Amino acid sequence: MSAIKNKVQLIGNLGNDPEIINLESGKMLAKFTIATNESYKNNKGERVTDTQWHNVVAWGKTAEIIEKYVTKGKEVAIEGKLTSRSYETKEGEKRYITEVVCSELLMLGK
Repeated sequence: MSAIKNKVQLIGNLGNDPEIINLESGKMLAKFTIATNESYKNNKGERVTDTQWHNVVAWGKTAEIIEKYVTKGKEVAIEGKLTSRSYETKEGEKRYITEVVCSELLMLGK
């Protein structure tokens, strides 16, 4: 287990079309969210679905593939690492965000 330091694997559906950003340096960035669902039965025996949303970013060749082939609603499997960062809004408020930096992408379904 010592080789696994910061690894995330998720299978889910895109909530929106990816946002593609071409940086001045020539690098490409893809930003998107995926939803993962977990179902269970509550105390009354009713089926409950819990949806979690995950922020994902991808760079370079992975971003290029996402731009060409991945759209809202598509099911994907991603692998990457968790990162956290902060930024300041135009109003001066400090915000924090945790996102998955995608290193592998597998398109699932049709």
